[in-house]
Amino acid sequence: MTPGAAGPAAPRRRGRPSRTETETGPATRDRIIQAARDEFSERGYEKASVRGIAKAAGVDSALVHHYFGTKEQVFEAAVTVAFAPALEAPAAIEDGPLEGVGERLTRFILGVWENPATRAPLLAIVRSAVTNETAAAVFRRLVATQLLGRIARRIDLPDAELRAELAAAQLVGVAMLRYVIRVEPLASADPERIVARVAPVVQGHLTGA
Repeated sequence: MTPGAAGPAAPRRRGRPSRTETETGPATRDRIIQAARDEFSERGYEKASVRGIAKAAGVDSALVHHYFGTKEQVFEAAVTVAFAPALEAPAAIEDGPLEGVGERLTRFILGVWENPATRAPLLAIVRSAVTNETAAAVFRRLVATQLLGRIARRIDLPDAELRAELAAAQLVGVAMLRYVIRVEPLASADPERIVARVAPVVQGHLTGA
């Protein structure tokens, strides 16, 4: 070999990324989350891949695995970020007495879906959860542990967990029909009219006899 000439490139090691790759900070992690959300939205859970997410984020696949692990874990991270606004819902219950909590909770959740900034990522995640059991299991686990459990603890009544789940089912059903499937006339109904109709039902699930 000629002196000073560069030798053959060392083979790239698989697995944990190098220190320089992991020093890119939170911005890279956020970029991966955004890319994952877009991939799951456009391709669905089954067709999305860690390689495709990495390519869209402009990073190596090993870096995706380093931050998140498996594709299921990447999906769960994307769900958590997308669902974060709705996870603030327990505050809607805790602020004030249980009387009227049905309206407060219904108005809060509907507001999350009505806001285009929060609706888009929710739609992306819910569509994957509807079509794939693995994605649905991740979604259910998140809802059960971070939303329903906290709501149930606020309700000092028998079968509080079931009550919270029924209230959530009511609100999720409305969101699915209005924003995902877009069934008319629900899809075009005035939000205040929906609150007036749904809130008493949610209240009944949570505190009814």
